[in-house]
Amino acid sequence: MKAVWIVDDDQSIRWVLEKALTREKIPFKCFSGPNDLLDELEKEEPQVIVSDIRMPKGNGITLLQQIKRDFPKIPVIVMTAYSDMDSAVAAFKGGAFEYISKPFDIEDMMSLIQRAISESISAQTIKTQFAPNTAFSAAVPELIGQAPSMQEVFRAIGRLAQSNATVLITGESGTGKELVARALHRHGARSQGPIIELNLATTPKELIESELFGHERGAFANANVLKRGRFEMADGGTLFLDEIGDLPFELQNSLLQLLEDGKFYRLGGQEQLKANVRIIATSHQDLEQKVTEGSFRKDLFHRLNVIRLRLPALRERTEDIPLLAQFFLAQSAKNLNVKSKTLTVEALDFLIGRSFPGNVRQLQSVCHWLTVMISSQEIHLKDLPRDLSDSIPESIVSGSVESVPTTQANTLASSSTKASGYFQSSTTNTWEQALSLIAIKMLEENKEGVYQELLEKFEKTVIEAALQTSRGRKVEAAERLGIGRNTITRKLQELGID
Repeated sequence: MKAVWIVDDDQSIRWVLEKALTREKIPFKCFSGPNDLLDELEKEEPQVIVSDIRMPKGNGITLLQQIKRDFPKIPVIVMTAYSDMDSAVAAFKGGAFEYISKPFDIEDMMSLIQRAISESISAQTIKTQFAPNTAFSAAVPELIGQAPSMQEVFRAIGRLAQSNATVLITGESGTGKELVARALHRHGARSQGPIIELNLATTPKELIESELFGHERGAFANANVLKRGRFEMADGGTLFLDEIGDLPFELQNSLLQLLEDGKFYRLGGQEQLKANVRIIATSHQDLEQKVTEGSFRKDLFHRLNVIRLRLPALRERTEDIPLLAQFFLAQSAKNLNVKSKTLTVEALDFLIGRSFPGNVRQLQSVCHWLTVMISSQEIHLKDLPRDLSDSIPESIVSGSVESVPTTQANTLASSSTKASGYFQSSTTNTWEQALSLIAIKMLEENKEGVYQELLEKFEKTVIEAALQTSRGRKVEAAERLGIGRNTITRKLQELGID
């Protein structure tokens, strides 16, 4: 087997990967910049290349494109600390084998390297999905996210860049479904064509058919001129049907027929027309439930559900709230021509603990309100909107649990047979203080392995909570906890969790 090559200006990253590769007995070579790697490529070829994107001595995307042009069969794994959509799309357009964001779980990285090695050795051609040197425009700035769930969305946008497949985007209101739809068009093969939008939730029911198919002059009262429909206008591009779940049932068959062969008639028209259109639809509703209820056609659902992207709610990716808040504050300041404000740690922690039923859209509104209404440059906890503060559970202050009900403390304590009695006697009103008292008590009694025992109980409690929240789905539980899939599998075995 040939060596795995690593190129990263960060010595610590190289060191971690060196140790992991050594442990797996995989040969390797390390480089601090792209030029050194390219010089070595003139002498020999590696099995796999693992490359950073942004380095002082060169650009990883440029390196990727050079490698895929001259050595298309070498799998290239791209890693970056800049977890944005631009990086993911650029990586996949450049022909990356896979994209992983820092910080990564070393077990996930090794699994990825092993998979790349296996495919390379088995002489399977790593087909470049996306043509190198394909230009793409700037990312939509609102599509910001370092959470694993958002990274999956970015990867999907990259993988779909050259596809014409119908895409159904689901998620709660305010999660940014329309932004993803536009990003899919802008980074896709039809980016030179138009993207025509129709919001089915806001369009009057009696106008939807005319809006979709258009109408001839005189087709109905007040139809004084010929009107091209959205489908016809989107020829060669993308038709974005926002909130497809609101499409009236009586019109669903007409849309289905149109999606089948692209043929349609304007209202009142005799000439059959045809348009070459890619469909991207969104919905905040449960379409499967609507199918069960009989309010949405099953065949239309399956025609739309070719590829589905689910956008996470903001409460499922709270680690992105600081990035989003910073962006929205800067955006509002720019629009108002004022200096951007900053959030104190206390205020930011409070926002992170917020459930945000309105998701990203609600956070954006809060940031705009703060920019307009707060005179100081620094935003404190007391400055947050009153309706936002009132909706926070009393048990949560500044993003941490400050008051744990006795029943919850007892439940947590019962997970440890040795420590259960300590919680019962605790009179403190914070779980951190309760944990401190437990540790002190155990140490005073000269218990052995205090740290490991409490650590295991903590890990078991948190993982069991995540599994309960995800209804037993390990991958989703791992994503919510921010750990790798291999890590949660190992922990389940170590902790004896069924």
